Amino acid sequence: MDTDEREHVIEVTGLRRVYGGGFEAVRGITFSVARGEIFALLGTNGAGKTSTVELLEGLAAPAGGRVRVLGRDPFRERAAVRPRTGVMLQEGGFPSELTVAETARMWAGCTSGARPEAEALDLVGLAGRRSVRVKQLSGGERRRLDLALALLGDPEVLFLDEPTTGLDAEGRRATWELVRTLRAAGTTVLLTTHYLEEAEGLADRLAILHEGRIAVSGTPAEVTAGRPARMSFELPDGYFLGDLPPLADLGVCGHECDGRVVRLRTTRLQRTATGVLTWAERAGVELGALDVRSASLEEAFLGIAGEREAAA
Repeated sequence: MDTDEREHVIEVTGLRRVYGGGFEAVRGITFSVARGEIFALLGTNGAGKTSTVELLEGLAAPAGGRVRVLGRDPFRERAAVRPRTGVMLQEGGFPSELTVAETARMWAGCTSGARPEAEALDLVGLAGRRSVRVKQLSGGERRRLDLALALLGDPEVLFLDEPTTGLDAEGRRATWELVRTLRAAGTTVLLTTHYLEEAEGLADRLAILHEGRIAVSGTPAEVTAGRPARMSFELPDGYFLGDLPPLADLGVCGHECDGRVVRLRTTRLQRTATGVLTWAERAGVELGALDVRSASLEEAFLGIAGEREAAA
């Protein structure tokens, strides 16, 4: 294994994907994923997430640019790359009449060095559903079966396309713990998700796609760092926004009022919160519906989408 493969098991440079009619779904994106890292691709519907992942999985050749997985071209050298990767698509499309165990056994027959099917099913919490037909599974259970089959080959690189869609809260968190366990064992994971909490809690790094381009990338903390925190509260009767200390002195960078409800945006949350609460204490008033929160990935995501829509 060369140094480049050891450092970055996924490398994407200037990647483009064009569909019939000339629609450019992926417009020259560049990123890399290190060994043992969880990397999340986020974006609105049609942003290019699945189109990108399919190129990484070797399901199609790019229209331009370069992609390498484990140091190889996943499309032209598919025979060398595919046995070392696991793929969880958005929809598995399994034969509905087969049982869970039969489906796993069939898939194992097509997988190099497959682990025992019972082990894979146990990893995703389906050991007790081995004899159930696929058509009788819930949507969440089918997603867990998708994941079990992706893990059969004990992959070095795991592609997860919307892995927790259809799962309840308990199933989603169990999947998160499994992904963390895989990462701790050295598996590299690239996932797409619509659940921003999922990306924020799981990903070491992420990229937000918009209209086929990367709008921002970095660690979750880096992506949210430039976004303002928020503080909101309800003033008591007889008090108005002008009764507060000067907002600029509190580090406020923007505000909205809706009747007695005040919403503040700030880049200095501690200063803003301290100033407002000190004022309330001195004035002897109680602020209703008080809510203070740091910038979140959701706010960064919505802000990026909104900024580009406004610019269009």
